[in-house]
Amino acid sequence: MLWCIVLRIISADSGAAILSDTYKPETIVASSSVLVEPPYRLASASLNKPIFSQANNQKLVLLELRLCRDLLAKHPASAIHVDMSLGGISLTDLTLSELQQMSISSRAKENIRSILPELRRVASEIEQNFDVEVLAVGKDSMPVRIAELTAGANALVYVARQVSSEKRSRLLGLPSHCTATCSGHGVSLRSLHIGEHDVFGYAKDEDSVTESVILNEFNNPMLRGFRVVRVTPK
Repeated sequence: MLWCIVLRIISADSGAAILSDTYKPETIVASSSVLVEPPYRLASASLNKPIFSQANNQKLVLLELRLCRDLLAKHPASAIHVDMSLGGISLTDLTLSELQQMSISSRAKENIRSILPELRRVASEIEQNFDVEVLAVGKDSMPVRIAELTAGANALVYVARQVSSEKRSRLLGLPSHCTATCSGHGVSLRSLHIGEHDVFGYAKDEDSVTESVILNEFNNPMLRGFRVVRVTPK
């Protein structure tokens, strides 16, 4: 009898940014951790958090890893993928000397170096408590992509609530190569990447806050491959 190993993967990402009037990212809106199972099209479970963090916050990957840990406590998984493009190395095995030898920018190395001890601590805790590896797969990972889209969908809900409350318009920059759809009590972000036509991120909109605003999506004039949603109060 042939046995097929089913990979259940947990990942996380922070996605969608409030933009300035000149389309510069100012505030990252949301982080999401997701559980992804075959056929790896969308999340089967997620944890979502409004963060409204500075766009250059280098410690977001720590928050994302902790979200992965919290989701793993509720749903078993085979592995965790984090949004760090380091060739799929286990974070518990990553040393400063190995980091220095990697073909990434000096700035990226410095950003990782500053948080590596805490990353390794959390990753070790996850391995010891759940027997699950934390792998630095980065953008090559489909679960990371689904986490990015899920965070973007939740960001649209969070920004719609903010705009409805404050009666002030916002520009929300979506993750790369995706488009938003609002229907019923939810928001979907569908991937526009070739080969990803069936890949989605989804967010519940239980209070129907997206119906209290006007959403106008268009191409980002400053960054090819990205789209923007202008969120305006009704």
